[in-house]
Amino acid sequence: MLNEKYPYYLANEAVFANEDLKVTDKYSGEVATRVAMADTATIDAAIQAACDAEQACAAMAAYERKAILEHCVTRFRERFDELAESLCIEAGKPIKDAEGEVSRLIDTFQIAAEESVRMTGEIQPLDISPRARGYVGMWKRVPIGPCSFISPFNFPLNLTAHKVAPALAVGCPFVLKPASLTPIGALIIGEVLAETDLPKGAFSILPCLRTGANLFTEDERLKLLSFTGSPSVGWDLKNKAGKKPVVLELGGNAAVIVDADADLNDAVERVIFGAFYQSGQSCIGVQRIIVHDKVYDTFKQKLVDKAKNLVMGDPKDPKTFIGPMISEKEATRLHSWIEEAVAEGASVLCGGQRDGSMLEATLLEDVDAKSKANTEEAFGPLANLTRFTDFDEALELVNASQFGLQAGIFTRDLYKMQKAWDTLEVGGVIIGDVPSWRVDHMPYGGVKESGLGREGVKFAMEDMTEIRNLVIRTPS
Repeated sequence: MLNEKYPYYLANEAVFANEDLKVTDKYSGEVATRVAMADTATIDAAIQAACDAEQACAAMAAYERKAILEHCVTRFRERFDELAESLCIEAGKPIKDAEGEVSRLIDTFQIAAEESVRMTGEIQPLDISPRARGYVGMWKRVPIGPCSFISPFNFPLNLTAHKVAPALAVGCPFVLKPASLTPIGALIIGEVLAETDLPKGAFSILPCLRTGANLFTEDERLKLLSFTGSPSVGWDLKNKAGKKPVVLELGGNAAVIVDADADLNDAVERVIFGAFYQSGQSCIGVQRIIVHDKVYDTFKQKLVDKAKNLVMGDPKDPKTFIGPMISEKEATRLHSWIEEAVAEGASVLCGGQRDGSMLEATLLEDVDAKSKANTEEAFGPLANLTRFTDFDEALELVNASQFGLQAGIFTRDLYKMQKAWDTLEVGGVIIGDVPSWRVDHMPYGGVKESGLGREGVKFAMEDMTEIRNLVIRTPS
């Protein structure tokens, strides 16, 4: 069970300022807890506290940063069940998915602990011509300064971790705005951080309304903005961010290609996971399934049979695979896309029915190329099937999207794999699996409408640091 109420964290300290934010159990719809909400004055104070902590954070020794991250790993392991249950309640995430996310939270902080002590630089000979004789250079990475983080509702723990853990690893103070629908995971992270001896002001975690959060984006005291969420919001924030660097992890309508030589049983198992895990609410969830004509009918039947047998219901039940979407509003939105697609000529192979925030695992075929179900980000339990006969045609179908996060390909052909890697306009190509696969130290991010920059702990650390050069002249 969740606590009766939760504070926000201002300059490392818990503040029970109010109980203004109601957090609901996404399955029952009942209020599960109440959370303190930050106002503009509080956000301003948090940013100033981060600025005041900048030098102290930068001066922390590598072993000290590592120790703080290792403390977090230990405490997250001790609080594993609590963290999983909080996800299950506040996000409606099936308990097995919730436990998987807690494991990834632990992985991400563990990776950051390891990377915190191997931020290396380089010695660079400069004497490339007579005028540079006697000169040598070297460079190192230094923290960029106070960072602003905005995290989404669908992975309240791990996508928060992908911002917070690298910041701790390099010594950047930060202010974090968690999603108002799912703030509890971030606040538990804050509770654990408050147990450490981080410099005063090193972190603030402030649930607040989007309308009052302009300082997270526009304040010039902040030296980096990292946002994960919808493309429409992310690109708008970039336009308002001013001179600071911006990292955007945005949406997608990820595609998977199933070639004629694929192991169909294996591909079906993985596509079911990719399309419907955590009710499809993942930016790399499988939405477009592109299948070779030779195996299309067999693959389709196997996939439909599997999808029809997915258990939908209470996310606290370990047997549940499909839980609620984040809100009835979102379920209604996606249900309307299904109805629109059918009106435009698509066929429903399975699912398609909605009850409140619960939407059945839905597979469509013959979806119009311009339909929202094909071109926009579904962000729910919906996928559509398309045939192809030529591999180049399949690659073109993947690239036809405005998005470019990751793509998956089931093929055993080495040359097709290489061509896909060279051709696909995405941040990552996953061979023998769905685009929904990610491990937390790999470079992860998208192109086109899917974002800017890369996460993965080491790569986020690069974004949160700047190169500082040193040149030494030895007189002759």
